[in-house]
Amino acid sequence: MPEPIPAIVLPASLNPQQEGEWLRDKLLTWLNAEFIPESVNRDIAHRATQVYVRQRMEGENDLGSLVLAILTEMQGFDFSKTFFSEFAVANAVSDLLLESLGIDRCCGQ
Repeated sequence: MPEPIPAIVLPASLNPQQEGEWLRDKLLTWLNAEFIPESVNRDIAHRATQVYVRQRMEGENDLGSLVLAILTEMQGFDFSKTFFSEFAVANAVSDLLLESLGIDRCCGQ
């Protein structure tokens, strides 16, 4: 039987607000590059960052749990004016965090 994929745990956050600013900027850049820059992209990046920062301030370090929290809370966001969805946003956050840790998101190395 194959071994389960180990959880990816972020280092404890010393400054969640600073992490959030980094994530907001990176996510906004990704959103704007993926399709066309739209004003709603700022709102998406801001909301996803709020969830991320709150989770980190509560001590959440597990990447999977962070992504699920963003996915769940972004379900209440109105995506009708954009091509994105809560799934695209949560996956983008995951990819950005993996990249920041030096983990290849394609192959898990």
